[in-house]
Amino acid sequence: MNCTTQTEVDELWEKLSAGGTPNRCGWVADKFGVSWQIVPSILGEILGGKNAAGAKRAFEAMLKMGKLDIAKLKQAYEHA
Repeated sequence: MNCTTQTEVDELWEKLSAGGTPNRCGWVADKFGVSWQIVPSILGEILGGKNAAGAKRAFEAMLKMGKLDIAKLKQAYEHA
């Protein structure tokens, strides 16, 4: 599920993880066992950006996250 804001990510994460199972990299299984990935739209721009080293840092940061955090992904991309 693509989201444009952190608020959307947070709301979907909370609703789908209620009675379900949160996982890594934005994945969550709802209470029925259906898996969803909640992804901020900007993730594609970050991982496909011109800054290859920044994309790698952002990808590594994403691997450590459960719910994806737009500010932290941007920070990893922009700063060494």
